[in-house]
Amino acid sequence: MGRFVPCRWDPDLTAFGPRRARIGGTFRAFVPDSLVGRPLSLDARVAADLSDAERVVVELDAGVPRDHRPHRLEVLARLLLRAEAVGSSRVEGLVVSPRRLALTDLDPSRDPSGRALEVVGNIRALEEALAQATAPGPFTVERLLAVHRRLLAGTRDAALGGVVRTEQNWIGGHSPLDADYVPPPPGEVPVLLEDLCAYVSGDDHPPLVQAALAHAQFESIHPFADGNGRTGRALLHLVLRRRGLVRRFVPPVSLVLATWSRRYVDALAATRQEGAPSDPWNAWLELFARAVRMACAQAQAYDERITSLSDRWRADVVARVGRLRADSAAWALLEVLPAAPLVTARAAVTLTGRSPRAVDGALAQLVRAGVLKQVGVGRRNRLFEAVGVFDLVTGAERALAAPTGDTATASPSRAVPRRNRRS
Repeated sequence: MGRFVPCRWDPDLTAFGPRRARIGGTFRAFVPDSLVGRPLSLDARVAADLSDAERVVVELDAGVPRDHRPHRLEVLARLLLRAEAVGSSRVEGLVVSPRRLALTDLDPSRDPSGRALEVVGNIRALEEALAQATAPGPFTVERLLAVHRRLLAGTRDAALGGVVRTEQNWIGGHSPLDADYVPPPPGEVPVLLEDLCAYVSGDDHPPLVQAALAHAQFESIHPFADGNGRTGRALLHLVLRRRGLVRRFVPPVSLVLATWSRRYVDALAATRQEGAPSDPWNAWLELFARAVRMACAQAQAYDERITSLSDRWRADVVARVGRLRADSAAWALLEVLPAAPLVTARAAVTLTGRSPRAVDGALAQLVRAGVLKQVGVGRRNRLFEAVGVFDLVTGAERALAAPTGDTATASPSRAVPRRNRRS
């Protein structure tokens, strides 16, 4: 709920575009109600959907151990994070393949164009922003500004980072007069941000409900001149982590919402009502719950496929190398490959805790078994790739981009990496 306020737009004869971009007139900007203390009346069906979605999230995250070892879902989480971190058409992060991104992360010199390196920078910025934002203590406006500042650092819009807008903005159209949505006037934004951050700091609602409401409220406020999309997606992760619903793996729910873009926009629009007789949040929360369940289903399907791949690797080792001791370095390395599909000898020593000599032998055995292939040249630049992992990640991302969650029944509706056609 909220209210629409009339505003005046002065003509701008220097504006670029058609004539309607230069004319003035009156428009209505939407000012949402505060979140803190807001009563919420949910349909029984929606409440059940949210409860089911939260249970699925908890079960999925419970499978990720708390120990220091990397988990097989981490490579999926990190490589999908690039789509969460990149929110500008200037950086086409979605079409940077998982393999290329991992190579660049491991060795920046392998990306002379700098395109994948910029995506890596966005990922690290999101990770650092979330780490800062989920620190102990209340979530304040300054912390939100720090998230935004970190997300824009190193981009051509870095000067806008952490700066709350002082001018009217809008979504779609050439001016507020023909826009799809007009956020609150700039004078309303500071109070709305204080309320939003106070709401995020509390626990008035269950975690999924809080994440969904905070995201919708942020998108309605649209407090920055640029980077609102990236910050809004980060806020979803932030709430789920602050509330302890997830520890290490956040389901890629915003990727599903990006796939359902029309339904997503319509559901958010339904929350922007004035004097509506029924609670406007039900449609949005129902869609959000469905998106969470699909994201978890895709992650679970990936986990099952990567487990099956690991089983095939073990069978190939036995068939081509022979039976190895249960405590062999080869088995120890195979255990971590799903979470580290690109490794150097030095990285393998760190991951397994085995000696360099033992790791060299393990690498040779896994190459002979077809589990690993060498993709770096020479002794000093040896780099090994776990065969099949990146194909599974690409398949998972393509499935998340298909409206039905299955590329056999629907093609991806947005840009995604192509499948590897090499044999």
